[in-house]
Amino acid sequence: MIIVSDTSPICYLLLIDRIDILQELYRVIIIPQGVADELNAPESPLVVRNWIAKPPDWLQIQTVQVGKFLGLEKLDPGEREAILLAEQIKAELVILDDKAARHIAIERGLKIIGLLGILKDAAPQSSQIK
Repeated sequence: MIIVSDTSPICYLLLIDRIDILQELYRVIIIPQGVADELNAPESPLVVRNWIAKPPDWLQIQTVQVGKFLGLEKLDPGEREAILLAEQIKAELVILDDKAARHIAIERGLKIIGLLGILKDAAPQSSQIK
């Protein structure tokens, strides 16, 4: 399954020390370089910056072919790149929390899930995770 993620779900899972949920549910997560840059930004929490400095094997960082942003101008760079990458690699699922990004992704035919959806999916497996 090809899964692309935006910044905030990864950040929040790191902050609650449950980033392992992503690997357990999806095996491999792909993020665009723009998301990696946001995770590594000086304003990101130290735990997040340390994690992205030495990403796990199950995280893949890919460069996005940035062309025209038709309909994506209102979004942050990470959200914009996550949607573009998902389209380019034909992702089966995009992890997004931002309401505007989710709306645009759905309009563009992408299947989405947010952090709460991930936690809901992980709940039945919680005895097996961690």
